[in-house]
Amino acid sequence: MDNKDAEKLFFIPFNTGGHWLLLAINPIREIVYYLDSLGNDWTTYPDMKVLIDTVLPAFRAQRDIQTSRRGANSITWIKVACPQQRNQIDCGYFMLRFMRDTLALGRLKIPTDYFDEFKCAFYTKDQVDEIKEEWCQFMIKLNVCS
Repeated sequence: MDNKDAEKLFFIPFNTGGHWLLLAINPIREIVYYLDSLGNDWTTYPDMKVLIDTVLPAFRAQRDIQTSRRGANSITWIKVACPQQRNQIDCGYFMLRFMRDTLALGRLKIPTDYFDEFKCAFYTKDQVDEIKEEWCQFMIKLNVCS
């Protein structure tokens, strides 16, 4: 992070023990965007919240980023109404798609009702297959599967 004062989103794919979800963190504004394709609230995973509530202040302190005057418990958690999966197996692909959509738009804020450009209740099979294909091509380019 060359410019420690520049606002950025840091993506944390998080596995709850059987389910993938995405956290997008803006450490300057102390905001955690929570994207869960099962629609659960972040309080469903208390260990995740404790981890982020611990790691974010340490991250900020290490980079000498001033904390807000609101105190140590100033982290804002925002649940994003993102597309929902219709099965119990595609959560990883949804998490990757959320990250890709956010990166494609280059925004530092994720609307609570998701991006207008990608808003839908559910991804179609074609949309899920698209991210599967992109992920496969990415892994091939990295020569991970040789």
